[in-house]
Amino acid sequence: MYLLGEQPAYADRLINRLQGIPPQLLEGLSPCGPDIEYSHTDDLSSALAEEQLFLIESGLLHASIDDKPLFYLQEGDLLGLRQGSDLPPCRYCSDEPIRLTPYARSEVLAHIHADGRRQELFIQYLIGHTALLSDALARLKQPDIRPATGFKHFAAGDELIHQGDEADNVFIIVDGRAEARVDGQKVGDVQKDEIFGAMAVFTREKRSATVVASEPCTVMVIPKEQFLGLTQSNPRIAHSLIESMARRIDLLNKEVTQLRLAVPA
Repeated sequence: MYLLGEQPAYADRLINRLQGIPPQLLEGLSPCGPDIEYSHTDDLSSALAEEQLFLIESGLLHASIDDKPLFYLQEGDLLGLRQGSDLPPCRYCSDEPIRLTPYARSEVLAHIHADGRRQELFIQYLIGHTALLSDALARLKQPDIRPATGFKHFAAGDELIHQGDEADNVFIIVDGRAEARVDGQKVGDVQKDEIFGAMAVFTREKRSATVVASEPCTVMVIPKEQFLGLTQSNPRIAHSLIESMARRIDLLNKEVTQLRLAVPA
C-alpha cells in the first residue's frame, strides 16, 4: 500500500515495513483455490467473496473513498481485511491486469493466531494500515474535523506520556527509542515498533508510567476508541496484546526488584 500525493519519510519507511508482513503471515498456509485474474476492473470489491482474503500477486489496484482516489494496493498487499471496518466503503479498480491468490479468511486468522510471532505481526499490520489510512483520510477533511490519528514527533527528553494522566491514546514508536519511568526511576526501554499505552486503555485507569524519548522519536497515535474497536472486532488480537503486555510487566517487575535490591539499606 502507498498513499497518493506527498508523504513524509517516516510514512514511507512504515509502508515499506508493512509491505513485508503478509508473506510472513501466510507462510505455511495453502491457498483455498487457483489464482484469480482480471484484465481490468471498475469495482473489484463487488466481485470478491467476503469469506476470503486475497494476496495481490501482480498488478496495481486504485482505491477510492467517496469517489476520491486515496491510495494504491500493490504486489504483496492483502485485500479484504477491511471487512466490518468502521471506515467508509472503499472501491478498488484497475486499468491493468491483476492477479490475486485467494485464502480462506477463517483459515488465515486461525493460522495467524496459532503463533505468537504471527499475532504480533498481524497487530502491527492492522494498526499500521489503519493509522496510515486515517492520516490519508484527514487530507480530505477540513482542519477543524481532522481526526486525532496520525504521527507526532518528539525530541530527545520529551515526554510521550505522563504518569497519572488520562489514557486517551495508544502509541507505537515508528522511529526512535524511549524509556519508561515510574516515580522518576527508569524501569525499562520502549523500542521501535513496540505498542505502549494500551494497558491503561484496557483497564480505564490513569497512566502507570511516564515514557520519555531517549532520542528523537516519531510516534503513531491511535485514539482509544479506534484501538478498542479494533480489538473488540477481533478478541484474539486483544488476547495477544494482553499476553504481550503481561510479559512486559513481568520483565519490568523483575527490573524494579533488582533496582531495589541494589539500593543500600
